[in-house]
Amino acid sequence: MASLSGMGTPKLTSGVGNLYYDSILPYREDANSQTREFLARVVDVLLDFVQQVNDRNEKIVEFKMPEEMQKMLDLQLPENPLPLKQLLEDCKITLRHQVKTGHPHFFNQLSCGLDIISLAGEWLTAAANTNMFTYEIAPVFILMENVVLEKMRSMIGWKSGDSILAPGGSVSNLYAFLAARHHKFPQYKEKGLSSIPGQLVMFTSDQCHYSVKSCASVGGLGTDYCVCVPSDERGRMIASELERLVRYHRDQGHVPFFVNATSGTTVLGAFDPLTDIADICQKYDMWMHVDAAWGGGLLFSKKYRHPRLTGIERADSVTWNPHKLMGTLLQCSTVHFKYEGILLSCNAMSAEYLFMTDKIYDPRYDTGDKVIQCGRHNDIFKLWLQWRGKGTSGFERLMDRLMELSEYMVRRIREQSDKFHLILEPEMVNVSFWYLPKQLRGVPHDANKEIKLGKVCAKLKGRMMQAGTIMVGYQPDDRRPNFFRNIISSAAVTEKDVDFLLAEMDRLGHDIVVD
Repeated sequence: MASLSGMGTPKLTSGVGNLYYDSILPYREDANSQTREFLARVVDVLLDFVQQVNDRNEKIVEFKMPEEMQKMLDLQLPENPLPLKQLLEDCKITLRHQVKTGHPHFFNQLSCGLDIISLAGEWLTAAANTNMFTYEIAPVFILMENVVLEKMRSMIGWKSGDSILAPGGSVSNLYAFLAARHHKFPQYKEKGLSSIPGQLVMFTSDQCHYSVKSCASVGGLGTDYCVCVPSDERGRMIASELERLVRYHRDQGHVPFFVNATSGTTVLGAFDPLTDIADICQKYDMWMHVDAAWGGGLLFSKKYRHPRLTGIERADSVTWNPHKLMGTLLQCSTVHFKYEGILLSCNAMSAEYLFMTDKIYDPRYDTGDKVIQCGRHNDIFKLWLQWRGKGTSGFERLMDRLMELSEYMVRRIREQSDKFHLILEPEMVNVSFWYLPKQLRGVPHDANKEIKLGKVCAKLKGRMMQAGTIMVGYQPDDRRPNFFRNIISSAAVTEKDVDFLLAEMDRLGHDIVVD
């Protein structure tokens, strides 16, 4: 494949390569040409990496053990400055050893792929280098944020409300927790624990993301009062168990106030029954939060939205991460609320040195007092530009395509049942399965065999890393030992890549022997 940069190995001319940081902008006003040459070569390095990421003949990673990698790299911070040619070389070396998470054979994480338009947006964002706390310093980006978040709320099914971009789904879930407590006990903000009439209790599925339990710790409830509700064999919260546990804690004198429902669990990709959970929340006056960080992208799809996300409009808050299924570059996480103004009411500290009320524009456009962070990275432009490029219909086609590819993988696994064991029919793009080396083929499936299959996962993943040709994640859950969890969330993946994945797993693992 030809180099995107149009160069062999990007190099600086000697006249620029031997310069130092203080010989380019902003230190020298007459250094436009030198600055342009340096940045152009850095861009060439980036373009060549983009090309490598999309080249199926390239490895995903040249894996080295941490000790070996440490010896190979010069990571020391020097006392004196280094020349620009060394900094360019540092850029090359860094990417040379980086995992190519946008490679079509990378199936390891929820966030896969390398969306080129979103990448362009991230480059512009870095050049603009502004904070998102006031309209005064981020006017265009603040307006973009308002437009995009309003559109996302409308897709959830709300006509009004409040939203913010947060640094990851975990923090988005924390914002929902804080808003729920404030909504029910507004005096807590000033009076703290003395304003609470008893022990608060929150509820979530035993398959939820760990960040939900973290909310109980950070928010002062204690993890003992984050009650894990049993799930069914497909990983979905059992609504009748939720109601039983709510009644139990209410009878103990506790105060049930918050339920987290998950739309797209991290491991199995399960969707909790939102309508049933909404009925229970309404009956017992509890806040309903939906963690759709993973599954929220299916809101675009007429084909796959229902029944998975049916009832999401009844939630009080929703976490939705575009950097997952939608393919927006990391990081891009949103949290949405049904109630207008709740973020400001919950989080505002009214710091007069930053959030003055006598500005020449309407201070309601300032977002800094809505959040607990103050400083906030610009995560909106890459999403806005990507949405402009794809259109809403383009995102719908992407969601449908990813789901169809996962269905294709399920069919291919079933067609090779001597080599692969499908654990369950997926609701999303998480395909959970075991690989069977020759040693375990034809052996009756029982608990002892599952233990051995779990051992195969670790050995085969090790071989994957050494070969660098494919990457798939594995993990145990509360019902079974280690199993593979394949994720298809990259627009680059095709049916041929799925076939390559299964064939490569067999090539690498057919002779594995376990005790």
